Amino acid sequence: MLYAMPAVALGSTLIIGDRKGTWQFAKGFVVNQAVTIGLKYAINKPRPYDNGDKAFPSGHTSTTFQSAAFIQRRYGWKFGIPAYTLAAFKGWSRINAHKHDGWDVLAGAIIGVGSSYIFTKPYQRAHMELTFNSWDGNYVIGFNYKF
Repeated sequence: MLYAMPAVALGSTLIIGDRKGTWQFAKGFVVNQAVTIGLKYAINKPRPYDNGDKAFPSGHTSTTFQSAAFIQRRYGWKFGIPAYTLAAFKGWSRINAHKHDGWDVLAGAIIGVGSSYIFTKPYQRAHMELTFNSWDGNYVIGFNYKF
């Protein structure tokens, strides 16, 4: 999932031709990695059960949650719920494998979601809309444009 979720998030933008989404994902990904790796080296917290160091925050969790948050924010909850479910499973698996504790995973999730929400805007397929309404012999034509 560490590689699959970012690949799906980025790949979806490329497949549908969402260039703004590609750029938004890339910015969120870079910020997420910079903050996560920076904190790992600055804090250098030991992992549970003497499994190494640089435990805080969980990089696997921050990466998967950054991807899930991008998918949800850009394309909606229909795709976001399964993505968040997979990201949560990844976080749980890091605790279960004794690589992280709950605080490491929680921090990774917060960093991942935050880095996506900073840059990601909802995808708007139709930027222009023509509306029509009538009542009691009156007619109204409207034009909406979404920025």
